[in-house]
Amino acid sequence: MNRKTLFLSVAGALLLSFVAAVALYQQYKAGSAADSRHQAALHRESAPIKGPLDAKVTVVEFLDPACGTCRDFYPLAAQWIEQYPGKVRVMVRYAPLHSGSDQVVKMLEAARLQGQFWQALEKLFETQNRWVVDHVAQPMRARAILGSLELDQKKFSEDLNRPEIAEVVQQDLRDGQTLKVRATPEFFVNGRPLPSFGQEPLNRLIQEAVEEAY
Repeated sequence: MNRKTLFLSVAGALLLSFVAAVALYQQYKAGSAADSRHQAALHRESAPIKGPLDAKVTVVEFLDPACGTCRDFYPLAAQWIEQYPGKVRVMVRYAPLHSGSDQVVKMLEAARLQGQFWQALEKLFETQNRWVVDHVAQPMRARAILGSLELDQKKFSEDLNRPEIAEVVQQDLRDGQTLKVRATPEFFVNGRPLPSFGQEPLNRLIQEAVEEAY
């Protein structure tokens, strides 16, 4: 092999190495950007939180108040907080996937502004069969049920039409799309999605997160 051929071979190899390095760097950047979007989509500053604010394990739940499975899973939040005192908190995000549920979610947010979010959510779950018909939410029925709470009804009605509340719902929907939330309830434990849906996989994921964090 003469010098010219050797030079071309070396140059070709260096070029291929450079192209490969650029491709890997682009993949790394794309992966980092996707991970950043994922992390940003998980948390909303004003989202309702149950449990200690300084807990190192955060369970983010995307729920729909018209979802029967969400109703069935709801008591687990209190169980986790009791089982791991001071270590676990639960953040609720909205995923109104049932028809008509977006209006009911606005009611939850209006109740939150009066410090009545958890009371409103529990009331809606307790009476779900009265305001959800054939998997379709009936907002007027839900509002009548929430009338039993200690709410300033005038403020509640005004808040329902506030653009800030509509934006909260839209942000949660956008973040849900980013996180590929296609059904409810959807859980993320310290950013990690469930490997498979079910109470046992969820409990195991929380236990692992607590052991890692503490």
